[in-house]
Amino acid sequence: MAQVRIFGTVISTYTRIVQIACEESGLSHETIATAARSPQNRHPFSKVPVVEVDGLELIESVAIANYIDNAHNGGALQLSDPAARAVSEKWVAIANNYLFPLFENGLVMPWIMHTVAGFPLEREKIEAALPNISRALGFVEAEMSVDGAWTANGFSMADVFLYPVLRGLQLTPQGRMGIAQCDHISQWMTACGKRPSIQATRWESEP
Repeated sequence: MAQVRIFGTVISTYTRIVQIACEESGLSHETIATAARSPQNRHPFSKVPVVEVDGLELIESVAIANYIDNAHNGGALQLSDPAARAVSEKWVAIANNYLFPLFENGLVMPWIMHTVAGFPLEREKIEAALPNISRALGFVEAEMSVDGAWTANGFSMADVFLYPVLRGLQLTPQGRMGIAQCDHISQWMTACGKRPSIQATRWESEP
């Protein structure tokens, strides 16, 4: 029986983040397909995922991933040095508050709705978002080129959150081209892609 039950959409950035945390902690997990806006979703604000673990029902991916890491992985993904941990937490916040909304709303979801659901491609919406997406990638690339950003501290919670956010972007034509122009981001993504927890949680749509 799975130790962790994850209720969320199967192709989801935040469902995958929890799955990666489980894999890093050696926990078996089961994902129960649950649409965000469905009566079966127990999240009070119609978000995903909702997670059952250790007799708890948890919401919000930061809280879920930190709990799993603390309770079952000795906090290995949360750096012990205060300065290094602050850097990691900064990048988790950047991923959640800035990169994900920009990428998801401006490019990822329009492509998913077009390729999966058959809706007309929202070209004007994408074109309007591309300059901001380009600037965001430029910021991340510049930070990585100066001091390694979060990567200087080894695999941490920052990677757990940032990789799925950037991978979703990379699966769109424009995102793939943008990331290909960023040497440091590309190298980091290639390295992360070889990690067992990343490989074990691949989306079916990944080539």
